[in-house]
Amino acid sequence: MAEDAEIARVLRALADARRPGTFCPSEAARALSDDWRPLMGDVRRVAAEIGLAATQGGRAVDPATARGPIRLGAG
Repeated sequence: MAEDAEIARVLRALADARRPGTFCPSEAARALSDDWRPLMGDVRRVAAEIGLAATQGGRAVDPATARGPIRLGAG
């Protein structure tokens, strides 16, 4: 399983690469493991901890608690 520091590194890299746009959290999970689905909860939690902006349907949400698809960005 990926460590939080590695998840944060991948999330920051994606946010920087997509600035000012957004990305799906699954992109980070896929970059970390071929078996990426189990990482989704950790990816969302770490995104919240490092302060990435999250939206769902164009509205701001907490990435750690939002249900359903979200987008992440540098904010």
